[in-house]
Amino acid sequence: MNLQNKRWLFLKKKWFLMAASVALLMTGCAPALQNDDEVTHENGEEQTAIIPSYQISENFYRTIVPFEPGKARGMVVSNLNTRYDIIEFETGLMRIAQEHFSPDNHFFQEGQVLEEDVVRSWLRRKYTDAQLKESEMTEEENLGLNPVDNGEGSIDERNERSPIYLAHIMEHNYLTKKDDNSLQLDGVVIGLALNSVHYYQREQYGAQYEFTIPDEKIEEEGKKIAAQVASRLRAMDKTKNVPITIALFQQAPQNAVVAGNFIAYTHLDAGDKEVNDWKNIDEEYVLFPSVAAEEAHREDATYFLNFKQDVEEYFNNFNGVIGRALYSGGELSSLKIEIPIQFYGKAEAIGFTQFVTGLVMDHFPAYVPIEVSITSTGGPEALIVKEANAEEPYVHIYE
Repeated sequence: MNLQNKRWLFLKKKWFLMAASVALLMTGCAPALQNDDEVTHENGEEQTAIIPSYQISENFYRTIVPFEPGKARGMVVSNLNTRYDIIEFETGLMRIAQEHFSPDNHFFQEGQVLEEDVVRSWLRRKYTDAQLKESEMTEEENLGLNPVDNGEGSIDERNERSPIYLAHIMEHNYLTKKDDNSLQLDGVVIGLALNSVHYYQREQYGAQYEFTIPDEKIEEEGKKIAAQVASRLRAMDKTKNVPITIALFQQAPQNAVVAGNFIAYTHLDAGDKEVNDWKNIDEEYVLFPSVAAEEAHREDATYFLNFKQDVEEYFNNFNGVIGRALYSGGELSSLKIEIPIQFYGKAEAIGFTQFVTGLVMDHFPAYVPIEVSITSTGGPEALIVKEANAEEPYVHIYE
């Protein structure tokens, strides 16, 4: 028996043992959900709510039931450039929230303070007196946080001088349980999505042009906008005495295949009236394979290319392995790999999944959390998840 066949049999046995272990773990250690806490929650009117007793991970917040959709729900889809930005904007905001609102005693709820019409009004440009008169608006309605479109010079120059900086505002609420078995709002986290590229037209229905906004300008304008947001929240009854975190997210261009990243955040304690200091966030998403990855992270790029080469040897003429890595402080903190491929039977999909599972364990450093998604034209085929320093990955093959 040659070496490749021996390796194949080893991986096959290893996979079946792992599947059996997972099944035993799930049946023997399944959490009891009948002990959920029932509390009272005042959101417009007093109502009964349930706090789930089970927390799937220390990194995730429990969400109260019934689920209350955010007041500005759905706007993020139209305001951000890519699905990668949408996902990172929301999940990254939860990561930042943990700096001040522990998942141990805080419960998550979508934003209930900022109404949709308020968010829309804040996302507009600021109007001049003449523009207010033309729009038949009052000064009290002049709430836009983006700069005035001053109309001076050529259209091209105007748009490059006063681009749209603020693309979207996302609100998350964090609740705590009081002694009288009721819930109270104990934290508000606001995400400000900022444009890295300003897209505009010189004439209606004309060609689209773009202006790349310098990084330092994005951060400068984002901090100015955050100061105004903090001031407005402090003027509202619901948030005048609540701790507030505001984070700046720099979204990627429209054609990007990786997400943008958070660049900084500030926190106001309950007694703070205005923003005093900022904490920088050193995060970056990198595409594998890419020239940027090879130049900035050569060792990690080599790990990925060796993995990719071995995967592609399984099927002739296959070339479709893509990785999206998150770097925190210059270190690889997670890697998500996508493998789209056409299968001609379930047995083939199972065999390929076993093969890829072995490669994941062989090719990457143990400390890196890795998630591999294997898909076909029929939808998801398999999911492989390896936690940091785990001796065995979790593998799920979809029916």
